[in-house]
Amino acid sequence: MPPIPEKVVTTSGEVVFTRDDIQTGRTVWQSIGGQQLGSIWGHGGYVAPDWTADWLHREAVDILDRWARADHSAPDYASLGKPEQAALEARLQEMMRANTFDEGSGTITIDADRLAAITNVSAHYQSLFSNDPATKVLREAYAMKDDTVPNAEHRRQMTAFYWWTAWTAVTERPGKDITYTNNWPHDPVVGNTPPPHLLGWTVFSVLFLIAGVALLGWHYAVNHERDEDPKLPLADPLAQVVVTPSMKATAKYFWIVVALFLTQILLGAVTAHYQVEGQEAYGFALSEILPYSLTRTWHTQLAVLWIATAWLGMGLYIGPAISGHEPKYQALGVNVLWVCLIIIVVGSFAGQWFAVMQKLGLEKNFWWGHQGWEYVDLGRFWQWFLFLGLGIWLTLVGRCLVPAIRKGGESKSITTLLFLSTVAIGLFYGAGLLWGEHTHLSMVEYWRWWVVHLWVEGFFEVFATAVIAFLFTKLGLIKVKTATVAVLFATIVFMAGGVLGTLHHLYFTGTPTAVIALGASFSALEVVPLAYVGFEAYHTYKLGHATPWMQRYKWPILFFTAVAFWNLVGAGLFGFLINPPLPLYYMQGLNLTPLHGHTALFGVYGMLGIGLMLFCLRGMKPNAIWPEAPLRTAFWAMNIGLAGMALFTLLPIGILQLNAAIGEGYWFARSAEFMQRPIIDMLVWMRVPGDTIFSIGALSLAWFVLRLWVAPRTAPAKVEGGVETAR
Repeated sequence: MPPIPEKVVTTSGEVVFTRDDIQTGRTVWQSIGGQQLGSIWGHGGYVAPDWTADWLHREAVDILDRWARADHSAPDYASLGKPEQAALEARLQEMMRANTFDEGSGTITIDADRLAAITNVSAHYQSLFSNDPATKVLREAYAMKDDTVPNAEHRRQMTAFYWWTAWTAVTERPGKDITYTNNWPHDPVVGNTPPPHLLGWTVFSVLFLIAGVALLGWHYAVNHERDEDPKLPLADPLAQVVVTPSMKATAKYFWIVVALFLTQILLGAVTAHYQVEGQEAYGFALSEILPYSLTRTWHTQLAVLWIATAWLGMGLYIGPAISGHEPKYQALGVNVLWVCLIIIVVGSFAGQWFAVMQKLGLEKNFWWGHQGWEYVDLGRFWQWFLFLGLGIWLTLVGRCLVPAIRKGGESKSITTLLFLSTVAIGLFYGAGLLWGEHTHLSMVEYWRWWVVHLWVEGFFEVFATAVIAFLFTKLGLIKVKTATVAVLFATIVFMAGGVLGTLHHLYFTGTPTAVIALGASFSALEVVPLAYVGFEAYHTYKLGHATPWMQRYKWPILFFTAVAFWNLVGAGLFGFLINPPLPLYYMQGLNLTPLHGHTALFGVYGMLGIGLMLFCLRGMKPNAIWPEAPLRTAFWAMNIGLAGMALFTLLPIGILQLNAAIGEGYWFARSAEFMQRPIIDMLVWMRVPGDTIFSIGALSLAWFVLRLWVAPRTAPAKVEGGVETAR
């Protein structure tokens, strides 16, 4: 890991920064939103620059300009000829890449030229994070509120942290010719270019993926040919499930799912608009009460919360349905957990508002405010509260599933895997509690990705696969043997992909590239098993389309089919686009990252959450005949809207940024100069049609759920031969 010095001194002994400056500066950065306002080491937001790359390039240019004036009597470095520029760059690289950290004394030594550059860049940043009119235009371009950090000493300390991240990016490891961040970010001026071995491991990862997909395709073809299509039952097999009081109590979870989903969309619209008007919303000074870093925090956090709530509600609903057993006080536990979730959402959001508005104080920020880590932003108290809530959920679901496992039967293996994935979901969120307030940044990133990647893309995937497989077997869509093999196979692939795939997020903190190549390959392979189950289900669904009772599950199954599609496109295609070592070197933190993030997070997990919710609502309201129009609108509008946002905005902006990162440097691709170009502005506005269509779909879904309780159209009197007869 890159060392954090006890102090940074000049050759004359002058102290520039101390360890406390760097550590406190990081806390200041976290309190204003951290990774939600710009990024560090490529991880974070996309409107403001990557502070590591920005500082590094500004410091380098400041030194080059000084040398150009001193050695060539030129106004600046840019006015020199190519030979003179090359000579100065070679001199600069020799100075900046040299590792002057002394392990014995814990000091980093710099010369007078570098001190002067640090002083100038620090002054720029202190102006930027204040209310200085000189940098107001830049604040608007970065979507920063005026006086982001009102305390002058805090601003100075935050620049110490930014400088340290830039130092790690340009300083070579002892005895190596690569920096602590593996020569990231790309900036040829300071000698940061991709190491040669990146290309070799990238080729290997592609070959590994091709071989893996071929083997999985062969496995599917062989097993598909052996199995005959199951015969669909004449009546709905799930119609006999008795809805218990605790199952009915889960309805409020799905109401909250819809409310959080709509709120997330609204905050997403505000966050996207900040890219056009950096501090305002159609003339209203919104940043004074809801700054960009806060709306983005809530937008990303709500994405996880509403999807997780849908899955938690599904677990609480399916537990008694599987076992046919309603434990004592189960409904009370479901209600208590729901109240806990409300408290966590409201409490954590309130703490984050006080933190970002700089009203909480640094000493309270870690526990009650904003931790600054994307997707794991909530204060440590709220993290513990959520972990406790997951423990309650695990207990409630487990006490229903264990009796079903003890009964045995042909579904025992699927039920057992469902229970084990429930245990993993409840416990592995604890990885987010393994860092402290001053834990090294590299270690925080390691454990953070355990939560974001392994917890979600591993254990939630296994849980979802087991639930879907169980439901499909009960519906008669898939044979129990086929489902069992699929779930076991998915568990192996997801766990291998989840554990190894996590590492590709850590490449710029020094993870070996060989491991990253394996991680990227396995991460891409994660999509295959869930897509396999989804396509199998849809194939069988089409065969049994003439069976009237199948219409009851038309929309949940279509949403599961959409999951399979976005798994292949969003998680697979767009994920593997950025995951191999060489592409990731250039693409990390560009708009190609949210291209993968949006299409995978909502396309896979969001669609899956909606499908699971609809399955529960179907059982919860067995006598309601669902209106087709709102669900049809919701399904197609959300899929078309998501595709529009991805293809008309995120993908083209990402490609333009990629060209800039390769041609000029990563700093330029993230700069205000590049991101404020007219073509970028036009592409941002091109999100409006897709976002509008998507919002119509979400409102249609909300209207459908509301009507189930407020104004259900009709109800069947009875079920004869599997056919509903309305009264």
